Parts: sequence; C-alpha cells; structure tokens
Amino acid sequence: MKPSELKRALTSAVAAARAAGDVMRRNLNAHKIVNEAARHDIKLELDVRCQRLIERQLRTDFPDLPILGEEGLVGNPDAELRWVVDPIDGTVNFAYDVPHACTCIALQARDPQAKPTGFRSIVGVTYDPFLDEMFTATAGTPARLNGRVLHVSTRTKVADSLVATGFSKSRANMAMSVPYAAELALRSRKIRMMGSAGTMLAYVAAGRFDAYVELSISIWDFASGALLIEQAGGAFWCEPGLEPATWRMVADNGRLRKKLPPLPRLPDHCHLVKPSAGAPALALALTLNPILSAPKQITIKSRSKSKRRAPPTPFRIN
Repeated sequence: MKPSELKRALTSAVAAARAAGDVMRRNLNAHKIVNEAARHDIKLELDVRCQRLIERQLRTDFPDLPILGEEGLVGNPDAELRWVVDPIDGTVNFAYDVPHACTCIALQARDPQAKPTGFRSIVGVTYDPFLDEMFTATAGTPARLNGRVLHVSTRTKVADSLVATGFSKSRANMAMSVPYAAELALRSRKIRMMGSAGTMLAYVAAGRFDAYVELSISIWDFASGALLIEQAGGAFWCEPGLEPATWRMVADNGRLRKKLPPLPRLPDHCHLVKPSAGAPALALALTLNPILSAPKQITIKSRSKSKRRAPPTPFRIN
C-alpha cells in the first residue's frame, strides 16, 4: 500500500473510532441494553451499534475491503487486505459504568512471512474516548498519541517493571493464567489488570506499562496494539493459544520478554478443546490444576430487578 493510501486509511480509521467513541462517551452512565450475558462476559447492544458505525465509515472510504469484527464479519477475512475491529474493548467495564474501554481498528495485509497469523498490521488506531486519547500508527512511521511521538519504556529489570495481564474465564485458561499471574506479581514491581486489552497494549506503547502478557486473546484485541508497540520501539510476540482462534501474547519494551516468567506449557492436543465445550474443558482444567475450584454462579441483574440469567430478549443494565 502506498504511503498516500496508508494515510487515507489512517484518516478513515480515526474518523470511525471517533464516531464509536462519541457514542460510548454519551452512553457511559446511560441505561444499556444487554444482548447476551454469560457467566463472565456481556454483549451490549452498543457493541453492535458501534461496530455498525465503524463499518459505515470504513465501507464508505474503502468499499472493497472486508471487515473482521468482534461483532460480525463483512466480506472475506482471508482477502489480501482486511480491517480488524473491536468496537468496544472493555465491554464489561463499560457496562458497569467504569470509564475504561476503547475502540480498536487495524488494517492488515496478508503476509506469509508474518507468522503465526499470516497477516501484519499496517494501520493501527486505538481510541480511549473517556480521556480523549487517540493512539495511531502506520507501518514505517512512529506511533503517536494525539500527534505526539510515543516511545516504549527503557526498563530492563522485571523487578522494576509495571506489567499488565488479564485472562479469559474458561476453566482451562484460568488453570494456567491464575498461577502465572501470581508468579508475575511476585517478580515484578506491580501487576495491573485493567479489563481492556487494547488500552493495556497502548499503554505499553506509551511507556506507561513495561510489558503485557495474556494467555488467551483474540486477534481484534491486539491487531492495532501490536503495531503501536512495534512502531514505538517495542516488541510483540504471539503464538496459537489454548482454544481455537485464540492467541498467547507477550508485548514489551523489547528488553523484558526473555526475563519474564516462561509461559506455561500448552497441553498436548489442546486445540481440540472448544471454547464452548463443557466436560472436556473441565477435565482439561482439572488435569492442569486439580485444586481449581468451580466458580460460583453469577447472575447479572439490571436495576429493574430482572432475575433472568440468560434472557432470550435484550434487557437493560443500570
């Protein structure tokens, strides 16, 4: 892609992120319609609405490019170029009126050398509408925050470092991630779990965090942030994760990855375990960690006192 086209793509992505961010900001303390509520996750009507806004902007400017989004797919995701979108990264925070969420948009190019995903990000935008912080990067140019050039931190010791982490709540992943997070906490200055992968990646690019490790993450969570970090002088590494379509990743300032605790070894045939599998996933989790106890049942309620745990129709939170 020519530099002029990269610039045009960046302009489009920034406009799309701002449009979604405006909706997020206006609705932070408003009633929110919950389309789906699982034990440890929430899908809002606003997730879908923000993705549609983003799609409208991107498809207006680049009508032939597919969009791989957390809330749906437009076109062929295996095309030579594709958009990757997370309309609200940090949905649970946002659903509970916590102003810590962002919009992530990346433009990726197919590249057989870009292992293991087969794509490399060439445009990255992460927007925090609550702080009005727009993180941007294009391939070959410095990462920026509201126009200011970013650079990762220069810390070389894990003991001096602020390290972010997080984990999805499948039992198999928890069996690996919880002990690993404990090890990180012991070795680093502090660990942080902020509930928004896109924001934590952007904070590594900005030098606020020194590293970020997660053992199960989706491509729309890191497609933008990986480019931000690389263009800010840091390093991003990933490999296939425990469950299909997930990734284990380490993002850092380029000085810490090999000094961090080694990632837990994946069990043999782990990719045969589906995210929705019940007994197989439980069996694997207990094999990995026999003392892992079953989580308590969580019921998500709206302020209208709805008691339905998995409503067939949308309900409101707040």
